Amino acid sequence: MSRQSDFAQAILNPDQPNPEGLRDPEGAPAGKRFSVYRNNVAVSLSEALEVTFPVIRQLVGDEFFKAMAGVFLRQHQPNSPVLMFYGTEMPVFLQGFEPVTHLGYLPDVARIELALCRSYHAADTPPLDPTALQTIDPDDLLKTRLHLAPPVHLIRSKWPAGSIFHANSSGDTPPTELHPEEILITRPEFDPQVTVLPAGAGAFIAALIENAPLGEALKQATITSGDFDLTQTLGLLLSTCAITKISKGT
Repeated sequence: MSRQSDFAQAILNPDQPNPEGLRDPEGAPAGKRFSVYRNNVAVSLSEALEVTFPVIRQLVGDEFFKAMAGVFLRQHQPNSPVLMFYGTEMPVFLQGFEPVTHLGYLPDVARIELALCRSYHAADTPPLDPTALQTIDPDDLLKTRLHLAPPVHLIRSKWPAGSIFHANSSGDTPPTELHPEEILITRPEFDPQVTVLPAGAGAFIAALIENAPLGEALKQATITSGDFDLTQTLGLLLSTCAITKISKGT
């Protein structure tokens, strides 16, 4: 293991010995200085996780979250100097973190919070003028592709993750049944928003994300749900500035 790796491991794990060769300005061992630095790093990373995952923190409680963050940061070093992007491994971490495995929805709630962070920092793109859809020749409509904006994210959960998120962030009524939900993240203006999708809309949007033409996306949606409402879903995408352009397929 390299000295750089030793240093990184020692910073994130207080059980590790101080790296060899550390000296203060007088040439004495810098154990105390390193301990202070290590504590500052741990506090900074823990605070970054609190900012990114406020709903997870709300769900598990402050003390538990701080303890869990300590375990997480020892296992996952930052891979970017930008702390706002720290914590991308949290959903997978939660899946394997035994004290919360009974809360199966936590990983998907974490995915929502990560998507909100990514959406907030995504590139700006001008939204599609809604009247542009009216100019498409009916014969070309099913071949048309709708291109989605960079802030758009889709989360398909087997839990009511979107409703749980809203109940713990804006005071909505908690869900009474643990049913699957599909969640859309959009950024119509400056702040991203979380929308629980109606039946079939998740399959429709997933197909659009894969660059499928409108006809194929409609097919996937109706296979998923006979109650799929194309007009409602397109209205949602247009009103949240989720569509940036249209193109004709072949």
